[in-house]
Amino acid sequence: MSPADDRDRHLDRIAEVRAGLRAEKVGYPIGIRKTEVVRTVMVGSGLLRVTLGGPGAEGFEAHAPDEHVKLLFPDEDGVLRLPEPNGTMLRWAGSVLRSRQYTVRRYDPVAGEIDIDVALHDGGLASDWARKAAPGAVMHLAGPPGGLIVPNSYGRYLLAGDLTALPAIARRLEELPRSAKGWAFVEVADATQEIELSAPEGVEVRWLHSAELPAGSDALARAVTGVTVPEGERVHVWVAGEAGQIKPLRRWVRDELGLEKADHDITGYWKRGVSDFDEDGH
Repeated sequence: MSPADDRDRHLDRIAEVRAGLRAEKVGYPIGIRKTEVVRTVMVGSGLLRVTLGGPGAEGFEAHAPDEHVKLLFPDEDGVLRLPEPNGTMLRWAGSVLRSRQYTVRRYDPVAGEIDIDVALHDGGLASDWARKAAPGAVMHLAGPPGGLIVPNSYGRYLLAGDLTALPAIARRLEELPRSAKGWAFVEVADATQEIELSAPEGVEVRWLHSAELPAGSDALARAVTGVTVPEGERVHVWVAGEAGQIKPLRRWVRDELGLEKADHDITGYWKRGVSDFDEDGH
């Protein structure tokens, strides 16, 4: 099967899921791209947006708000080891490859630009790189391997997460139909980390400030579980953030909301005390 046939096949599947009733993860052919930093800019006080471009960004695919790419870094000895092409996938050489996964915040096919919003924190591999990144700096990307395609047929949408999930939440709010209804809960350190969100009028956005809460607070989970889904309405729940903080919500969607697997996606993007946490592709 030719690359064009592969492309047509997954695009057809994306269109089919979008027109249906249930969300589904759809894979795309994965490639490695050599991109260059175009510019960097702060988004609020917590996210640093790195815009990547150059010839390697041409033909990039972006179909789902939660899709991610892997930023590929040289090993500590300075040698860059890249995964090997394996059909429409990549063959990874395990621990010899240093990478970090980030949401695709925006792709502009006309400008040939890919935006990656990096949550800043001390000592992070990607965070430290992003702070120093200057125009022209090279970054190799792998992916996206696919994304969660959510139809517009749900009655309500519930989005929740912390600063690391904010890029995906922001993109999802932009791409929802303007008639959509639901809730978005975002926990950030304080008001300086809040950013402008393009949410439909019927989606209630609530910011939670962790700096005002005791360590280990379950404020995000309590806020989410406080919503009332109107009887008879179908809801899709998307949650991401610190693995321990969002764990109670897995039980909630199953036991309280009674949602089927296709109607929710809850993913730990990071875990307190673990430098390279990986859960379900994050």
